[in-house]
Amino acid sequence: MDFNDLFKQSGIRVERQKGEHVFIQGDFDNSLYFIQSGLLMAYYTSKAGKESIKSFLLPNNIIASLAAIHCKNACSFSLICLDNSVLQKISFDQVSRYAKQDLQLSNCLVASLLDLAMKKERREYEFLCLSAEERYAEIKNTNPILLETVSQTKLASYLGITPVALSRIKKRNKTASRIIPTKA
Repeated sequence: MDFNDLFKQSGIRVERQKGEHVFIQGDFDNSLYFIQSGLLMAYYTSKAGKESIKSFLLPNNIIASLAAIHCKNACSFSLICLDNSVLQKISFDQVSRYAKQDLQLSNCLVASLLDLAMKKERREYEFLCLSAEERYAEIKNTNPILLETVSQTKLASYLGITPVALSRIKKRNKTASRIIPTKA
């Protein structure tokens, strides 16, 4: 059995409207969520109330708070719908039980955790080694849908810059794409 089969067989359908949370930082939620449709945003809130965007999630992504599902702690981040969304949820305890009995599902779980680790490594690299302009180009190349669907304020926050800085990057990007090199 793979994750798709497990979510179809044992998952519970969850529908959320734009602006509704799936879970909030501090909640106890031991579920894995599979996004069927919609757009979601995972974010942290500091004690001072500052929000930092962790990631955007599109259909076919899986998400959970690892602190909540593995350590039984409170969720370390919040998950909100930026669009009407449909998800399937299943408790991690149930996934774990099935994985102990099914090698294919166990391999899917390991692959998903490796994907998550690589995504975190890539985001860390981008923040430590790339300029804001290069981070913007990376989104443009890998997830252009975000440029059309996510507000400039949220996109700037995700990139770690101000909305004004993002406007400048976008303007330079448009100007550069209009310049067509000529052959000498």
